[in-house]
Amino acid sequence: MAVAEADLKTVDIIYRYEARDTAARPLPMDSDAALRRLNGGNSNFAALLDHVKHESGIQQIILVDPGDLGLDPSVAGAPKQRPFAAVLGCSDARVPIELIFNEGPNDLFVVRVAGNGLGTEVLGSLKYAVDHLGGTLKLIVVLGHSGCGALTTAVDVFLNPGDYLAIAAQHSIRNILDRALIVVQASATRLLSAFGDGVTRNPGYRQALIEASIVTNAALSAYSIQQEFISHDLQGLQAVYGVYVLETREVWAPRSGSIKGGGLASPPRDLAGFAAFSDAVVQSERIASYLNSGASD
Repeated sequence: MAVAEADLKTVDIIYRYEARDTAARPLPMDSDAALRRLNGGNSNFAALLDHVKHESGIQQIILVDPGDLGLDPSVAGAPKQRPFAAVLGCSDARVPIELIFNEGPNDLFVVRVAGNGLGTEVLGSLKYAVDHLGGTLKLIVVLGHSGCGALTTAVDVFLNPGDYLAIAAQHSIRNILDRALIVVQASATRLLSAFGDGVTRNPGYRQALIEASIVTNAALSAYSIQQEFISHDLQGLQAVYGVYVLETREVWAPRSGSIKGGGLASPPRDLAGFAAFSDAVVQSERIASYLNSGASD
């Protein structure tokens, strides 16, 4: 059936540079400003695509400094790196990190690896950013995403330990899996503590465990980065975590006092903080939706 031209929906996301005497988008002055910019950018991106249901011809323009593309005639040589945030994300192709935060070239220093885990190469890359880009770097973000394949595999192996044998000889995959299993074990223990043994028979338990493990993995990595890199000499740098929800295009980060947990958030600071974080995860609207859905089936 032909679609009337008036019914067509279009979204234009435009990266625009233009000659100007000042920066198109000034860099954030501190970590709080950097966090607000990323959270605001993600909110704008999610809302932009929500408008497609009701409007046509939607357009969003992201201003780019010519110097970041090597187009500034007053600057010789290659552009210098000046990201305001480093982002550790998953390799998943459905999570275009600059796009979901409304950022352009040279704004983010991005490291991507399956399961956004802290392997040697990842830590080395982040150490480089901290040591060499400190003039502009204000934030380190650990960004997981819903339905992460690495954490899903770890959950399935946890629930069916016999499946581990098929992976045991694949050393590169097993290294990722072994780190993830620790997080899955902790998440499963917290779900049992919160809901009792019966939770494992809930049809929504597997999905709840996957999503709880994904966000716990991101928070634990952000905590580890905070401990590893952000010393007394780097007080202006902050680590945060979040999970990009593919279905809604929004970032989710459960914390005390918010069952929705929208936007990136700071990780727990100590053991007591992780206890409160675990409570926030199991009490969150997102985890409850899986368990309630399963209970009603």
